[in-house]
Amino acid sequence: MIGMDDKIIKTETHELDIVDRPKIDPERQEQGELIVGLDIGTTKICCVVGEMFDDRVEVIGVGTVPSKGLKKGVVVNIESTVNSIRQAVTLAEEAAGCDLRSVYVYVGIAGNHIKGFNSPGILAINNREIKQADIDEVIAAARTVKISENQRIIHVMPQEYMVDDHTGIQNPIGMTGVRLVTNVHIVTADIGAVHNLVTCCNKAGLEVAELVLESIASAHAVLSKDEMELGVALIDIGGGTTDLAVFCDGTIRHTCEIGLGGHNLTNDLSVGLRTPLQEAERLKEDFGGAISSIIKPNLVVDVPTVGDREPRKVTQKVLVDILEARVIEILEILDRELIASGQKTKINGGIVLTGGTALLTNLTELAEQIFDLPVRIGYPVGLSGKVEELNNPRCTTAAGLVLFGRKKQTSTGRQEVNVMSRVRDWLKKMM
Repeated sequence: MIGMDDKIIKTETHELDIVDRPKIDPERQEQGELIVGLDIGTTKICCVVGEMFDDRVEVIGVGTVPSKGLKKGVVVNIESTVNSIRQAVTLAEEAAGCDLRSVYVYVGIAGNHIKGFNSPGILAINNREIKQADIDEVIAAARTVKISENQRIIHVMPQEYMVDDHTGIQNPIGMTGVRLVTNVHIVTADIGAVHNLVTCCNKAGLEVAELVLESIASAHAVLSKDEMELGVALIDIGGGTTDLAVFCDGTIRHTCEIGLGGHNLTNDLSVGLRTPLQEAERLKEDFGGAISSIIKPNLVVDVPTVGDREPRKVTQKVLVDILEARVIEILEILDRELIASGQKTKINGGIVLTGGTALLTNLTELAEQIFDLPVRIGYPVGLSGKVEELNNPRCTTAAGLVLFGRKKQTSTGRQEVNVMSRVRDWLKKMM
């Protein structure tokens, strides 16, 4: 079960509230249920509208705009964030020919305030058949852990179940035993950061169905079942943060957030080359790289300066030197995290890089050197329709949020918890 915690832990499930679907373009002959993914990032906001059918999810609208009002994945200016969200949603609505004000939206959340850890749960079942209520109860036992006053649970993800001495069970319903044990991965987030994110969405006229850790969402868009079974680490390098998620035996094993991302590379260039941020971003995209030793020393780049000064001549190698230092720092932090978590030896399927910074030239080669594992770039897959704008690692989270929402609304033939009912409850208690 995945849900938002309040002051009293609840584990029962509820049907999602039924809302009126917005009208879709009448020329569309086949109509499915709408599902929306909203990636509110530090550098961009991406809104993806999809239609759910039995055999596919078809993208009917995408809206992407620069993000204003966030720093390292956290809202620092509500008015600016609301305006950016509205702009992205408006573009998506125009492309899709629909109104999203009455559609539940899956929203990504990131930031180094997010914590992830594993927790066990045990339940005596006394030689009887295991039922869904027992699974709910053992998960409730696993999530009954002490967390910081300013943190709230946003995900509780079962990793496996054990019935007596039998381990590695994915679904124990119908089995018989004396004791049921589970291990779950719990993700918590700062209550203030959650409150501000939800408030921005509400002020923009959106109903939030669920807050989803961005690395979990991205995994739905770029990882294959074989990789998740064999063992894989997903590294999503966003603008303000870098997210790590490790999967093995088909389930989540470890998550981590660090407060460094693509914006740090841009800022380093801006400071090091004494050029405006927007010019530093352009230089990074046009001439950047992750390995300076392969850059020819005679290649020269024009670097704009501030004021009325003439552009300066700088070798491309100097530019890449600056980027390489920061990229090495980020990757080495992640490598130490993998080793400390005990998960690196389980990553038999290698590393998958995604996010906008994954497009930096020679990043995969540098990552292979640091991790000593095979590395590939992850592009969103699993969607049909208007996917041209999504064929980019920058759009992985938004695409993954749509796929995550579809899975939630179709898994086990029943709707999962509508977490916003809980969000509203404990947000009201804060007021």
